[in-house]
Amino acid sequence: MARAADGQRQQRLGGVYAFAAYLLWGFLPLYFVLLRPTGPFEIVAWRIVLSLAFCALLLAVTRSWSRLAAIFRQPRVLWLTVLAGALIYVNWQVFIIGALTGHVIETSLGYFINPIATVLLAVLVLRERLRPTQWVAIGFAAAAVLVIIVGYGSFPWIALTLAASFSLYGLVKKRVGPSVDAVSGLTLESLWLMPVAGVLFAVVASTTGLTMGAAGWEHAVLLSLAGVITAVPLLLFAAGARRATLTLVGLLQFVAPILQFIIGAWLLGEPMPLERWIGFGLVWIALIVLTADSLIHAGRRRARG
Repeated sequence: MARAADGQRQQRLGGVYAFAAYLLWGFLPLYFVLLRPTGPFEIVAWRIVLSLAFCALLLAVTRSWSRLAAIFRQPRVLWLTVLAGALIYVNWQVFIIGALTGHVIETSLGYFINPIATVLLAVLVLRERLRPTQWVAIGFAAAAVLVIIVGYGSFPWIALTLAASFSLYGLVKKRVGPSVDAVSGLTLESLWLMPVAGVLFAVVASTTGLTMGAAGWEHAVLLSLAGVITAVPLLLFAAGARRATLTLVGLLQFVAPILQFIIGAWLLGEPMPLERWIGFGLVWIALIVLTADSLIHAGRRRARG
């Protein structure tokens, strides 16, 4: 009984960690808006450099350098961290461009579509067979994109790029498996992106000019927190995913895009014409179908087990 009670307590704690991670991710657009006049490319450069510095500090405090060193003895895993770094760079860059150019609602659409993109990847890459209800969900999501393109008159490239990059990132992390912990993984991903950060700094410095220290001490403090704000949700998510059930984590993932949608539509006043409402409505129907299918399938597996 004590073991069962401890297991339940760990699951509840995992749910709290995962919820906290998605809550922080949901409020990220507001943080990036507060960083103006810093542009999206300079923000990502600082995010890379400061994430690496923060992770190095964590490795030093926890004396976990041996776990990082062990990854260098696994060439396949090491190359997967390079790929993960490239994908997370695309995700970070597009997300911040969206947040700073009045497309927060579209970034939320990307993360609403992400679970559907993950299911589609299971078919295309892992050759998994989908249940009929999962195909229905994919059909609704495709219809939503078509409605937005035709009715709203714009291709939702930000949303689709975010969904594709993050679902692929999740696939790569799954292939990496437990051999790379959260801190070591983010450390390596940030390390591989250092040349990219250098190029971004050089381009920004030679064009618009770097803003660190040029917009007051309050702005400099906010910008210097980019590494912490990047790493903390990832670490909370890793802690939550280890403890909570996959079903609970899957349900909680909608917290972030819901918050981003609210921020974009009501706090930042981005337009939501009828065509967009129809498109989002179709995506939400797809997610309801996908979530219901997941819960029913999980219940059947438990009953069989």
